[in-house]
Amino acid sequence: MNSVIALTEIRRVFIMGDQQFEALKGVSFSVEPGEFVAIMGASGSGKSTCMKLLGCLDRPTTGQYMLDGIDVGSMNTDQLAEIRNRKLGFVFQGFNLLARTPAVENVELPLVYAGISSAERRKMALAALEKVGLAGKEQNHPSQLSGGQQQRVAIARALVNSPAVILADEPTGNLDSATTVEIMNLFTSLNQQGITIIMVTHEPDVAQFAGRQIVFRDGLIIRDTK
Repeated sequence: MNSVIALTEIRRVFIMGDQQFEALKGVSFSVEPGEFVAIMGASGSGKSTCMKLLGCLDRPTTGQYMLDGIDVGSMNTDQLAEIRNRKLGFVFQGFNLLARTPAVENVELPLVYAGISSAERRKMALAALEKVGLAGKEQNHPSQLSGGQQQRVAIARALVNSPAVILADEPTGNLDSATTVEIMNLFTSLNQQGITIIMVTHEPDVAQFAGRQIVFRDGLIIRDTK
């Protein structure tokens, strides 16, 4: 089975004036289809830089990143945007929903960029909302939904184009502890259906929901429970 994600000797160096800062110092790991991985580490450990690279929002300075069998290292900005839309689903701490847009239209957004017809978009978005337990809330605006429901809309949006991987960045950071458990149970259930999930979190109790934890410190992986 081919890895859905394979990082090989990834370095990411930032130049600030005449100073260099090496955020990632030769990081290698792979993720198999159907894994649920938590990426952990203190602020400045390299986990956020790694997540940006995984999300095709940045490029490595050196090393190779293969996403679902495609080498993304040499892609231009337009190609990166296209592969991001085709292969990745994103869930953020702040939900990133359009406030004046009903849930179903928020979920449809990735499909608009993919050029899918409006009738097909609506069908796929309704199915995704049902999958996250929001059937009946399709026309609600974000302000009419609880924080947990807003995050469910965001998860439906991440799922709607059947991505190779869902990337979740501190997905429970804005939620209370009871809602956090609900959302993590949803992620667990999606993962049990075969969806590959990579999540950044600084909370050990949230990381426990993942089957594997990768811990960063000073730009290196210091622990991988694979």
